[in-house]
Amino acid sequence: MALITYGENISSSLLSTFERNPIFRNVAYFSLEIGISHDLPTYSGGLGILAGDILKSAADLGVPMVAVTLLYRKGYFRQELTPEGQQVERPVEWEPEKLMNKLDNRVTIVLEGRTVQVRAWGYTYMGHSGYPLPIYFLDTDIDANAPSDRSLTWELYGGDNRYRLCQEMILGIAGLRLLRDLGYNNIQTFHLNEGHAGFISLELTRELGYEDFDKVRDDVIFTTHTPVAAGHDYFPYDLITTVIDESNTSTLRRMLGGSGVSMTDLGLKFSRYVNAVSKKHADVSRKMFGTDNVDFITNGVHSTTWTCPGFARLYDRFIPAWRNDPSRLIQAFQLPEEDIWKAHQAAKMRLFARVLEETGVEFDADILTIGFARRAATYKRADLLFTDVKRLLDVGSGQVQFIFAGKAHPHDIPAKGIIKRIIDLSKEIGEVLPIVFLENYNMELAQVLTAGVDVWLNTPIRPREASGTSGMKCVHNGVINFSVLDGWWIEGWIEDTTGWSIGPISQEAELIEYDETQDAIDLYNKLEDKVIPTYYNDRKKWIWMMKSTIALNASYFNTHRVVKEYCEKAYGTIFRGH
Repeated sequence: MALITYGENISSSLLSTFERNPIFRNVAYFSLEIGISHDLPTYSGGLGILAGDILKSAADLGVPMVAVTLLYRKGYFRQELTPEGQQVERPVEWEPEKLMNKLDNRVTIVLEGRTVQVRAWGYTYMGHSGYPLPIYFLDTDIDANAPSDRSLTWELYGGDNRYRLCQEMILGIAGLRLLRDLGYNNIQTFHLNEGHAGFISLELTRELGYEDFDKVRDDVIFTTHTPVAAGHDYFPYDLITTVIDESNTSTLRRMLGGSGVSMTDLGLKFSRYVNAVSKKHADVSRKMFGTDNVDFITNGVHSTTWTCPGFARLYDRFIPAWRNDPSRLIQAFQLPEEDIWKAHQAAKMRLFARVLEETGVEFDADILTIGFARRAATYKRADLLFTDVKRLLDVGSGQVQFIFAGKAHPHDIPAKGIIKRIIDLSKEIGEVLPIVFLENYNMELAQVLTAGVDVWLNTPIRPREASGTSGMKCVHNGVINFSVLDGWWIEGWIEDTTGWSIGPISQEAELIEYDETQDAIDLYNKLEDKVIPTYYNDRKKWIWMMKSTIALNASYFNTHRVVKEYCEKAYGTIFRGH
């Protein structure tokens, strides 16, 4: 592959050429959702926010990348909770024209026998060094399209399987055509962030006219993000034939065979490089997919996005250049104890003001505060804490308070039931064990939550947490993790140093059932024997653990390191920061 080298030695005039000329972009990043900020509601959770963090770090580092996603006029959804604890979904109202530029470029794609026009909106993220990374948001809400086609880019993860298939055709096929129309003809690597963009392989096949597919494979890399079945899209040929034209359907049959199209199989079979998102996830993926051809690049977060203002100022004073090189956060052991505690308490009070404003509940800043916030999927077990309510009350009454947040997918009734149970319990036991559930979890609320709690709780069923990134956001703010040993935490955990484990070391490489009550018992025991006593009785050790989690976790679990690994292992791109 061609290598593009650039950085400090590039003149300003040549850099200007890099900035505006598509031929100097050799990586195209495709993701069904991308979360840049809460003002752009084009994400639902971890997958999209990770994509945004990777793109931010790529811009900071000056990696020659362009990104493609869809424009969701109604977003994912705005969550409202009734007094009874029922989740209600409302469309997100926002105006793309105030945040991005509508481009004149249009391409077409045939869906269900109709020609559908697709246009793009352009958004440029500027890296710390001033290097611009363009992101294109695809849109079918055009007067020339039929009403049913105009709505194809309205909702993220909305509609039925047909709606999802149409969206993924738009992302993979129309997305590539749009890049070509914009002049991106020198792309060396198409990075599929999950299988949703797998139809790029189909469009590359059409472009190249090859039957052996080797050249297609040479151009694509694939990142898989979950071992959970719901995260792997599958479209039977009965549906494929009604949406996709006969020529492309025939090509798909030659590519994959079988009774339908697995987007994960498409990514696995037609990529030169495949990676999971943690070491454990790679083990699980190899077992699940029956192949040893799965590497791993453990996820991270964009350090400056997820570091709260107080800690950012602290790092600026004592760890210069951490923004450009987050690995320097390993120097956190030199941070003054008093300054760390002040920065944390400021973040905590900011969170408590939010809690009071939204719920009317006044939290005590001197009480140990534990946070749990993530997508409300059942395997994430937001309610494991309440397995034995009596035991929880015995351990935590008067000593712990809890903050929950997270959205359930509109069709996930069991997940909605978990949210309702937490809200019901907050009314039943809230006088002795304060519990609040903050509605409409998004990037802005996540920034406040992951900085303001004392401890971050994570309780997935092993080994279903491919990586997890919320705990990585916390470590940038000195918040200590208390988590099941799965995903990234296996790599970041040092007991009594960076945090605490829940349950045994994960031995599973398959999605098997196990006795989950053992996890709950260990949670209560650790809370009683380690977490609570350390917080109240050994402030010096607590602050030392805060330093440890910054120095040992934040310095590594960041997307600057992630992007560098992709460049070294997958992109074949040499970069030098400006």
